[in-house]
Amino acid sequence: MGLIKLEFLLVPVCVFLLYLLLILITFIHKVWWNPIYITKFLASQGISVPRYKLLHGNAKENLKMANESKSKPMEELSHQIFPYLQPFRYACIKTYGKIHLSWIGPRPQLFVSEVELIKEIMNDKDGVYPKTKSEGYFKKLLGDGLVSAQGNKWIKQRKLANHAFHAESLKGMVPSMIAAVETMVEKWKMYEGKEIEVFEEFRILTSEVISRTAFGSSYAEGKNIFEMTSDVKILNSSKTSISFPSYILHFSTIVSTAAIIDGTIPFKYMIKLGSIVSASFLKIRLPGIGKLMPNQDDIESDRLEQEIRKSI
Repeated sequence: MGLIKLEFLLVPVCVFLLYLLLILITFIHKVWWNPIYITKFLASQGISVPRYKLLHGNAKENLKMANESKSKPMEELSHQIFPYLQPFRYACIKTYGKIHLSWIGPRPQLFVSEVELIKEIMNDKDGVYPKTKSEGYFKKLLGDGLVSAQGNKWIKQRKLANHAFHAESLKGMVPSMIAAVETMVEKWKMYEGKEIEVFEEFRILTSEVISRTAFGSSYAEGKNIFEMTSDVKILNSSKTSISFPSYILHFSTIVSTAAIIDGTIPFKYMIKLGSIVSASFLKIRLPGIGKLMPNQDDIESDRLEQEIRKSI
């Protein structure tokens, strides 16, 4: 009887150990073997690759250079702001060339800055360059919409969105845009000889234009909604010390506008989720750790995703 009980215990223990072994093999393949293989493969084609560092890739170096750049003012006023805004990318281009690979954790990113190759990639009629599969917070923010969809699904969604990008529709927005710019210029005349916080002024201009064009007679309501971006911007800066992914926050603002017009998705959910995406852009976590030990962002993003689904 004792041997039979022992056999019954050994079976689940062996299954559990095999499961742990499978997880370990998958983990090693993702964070060590796959990056080494990709590095050697691209190097054989003449593409330079910064050294991959286990788990975090080049994320720490990226973050460090961005923080150093932000800690001091620009040496001189110039339109050449790329080295200041993207110091890591600028250094990679100078060191490794216009086509190079870098890493955010174990995830590779191939950067192309040669015009002819960019044209070829953007004009991808044969589907040779598929879109990156959205994962994690990005997946929750973008869903299966126009930005992440591919193939027939993308074609169908693009046709539905065509009327918003029609030339006549865009022409109708021009007077509102002109009015918003004229308002800003008149305001600037009051600051003659004084410094102006240009970033804030253009943030206000963006909210003015979108509010006027998207909300029409409900302009005041639209303006109040877009004022939320200021609060989220402060929240975002308290979560992370790098401003690089802030475009995500503004992107979620624009993506949400169409949904707001139809009254389908509350803007606050989208902008909060965009804030989480922005704050976590260069944070490296062990694969699968979010499912086993969810942090506050995981819990909050799940809640926001559910709220968005309920609204739809």
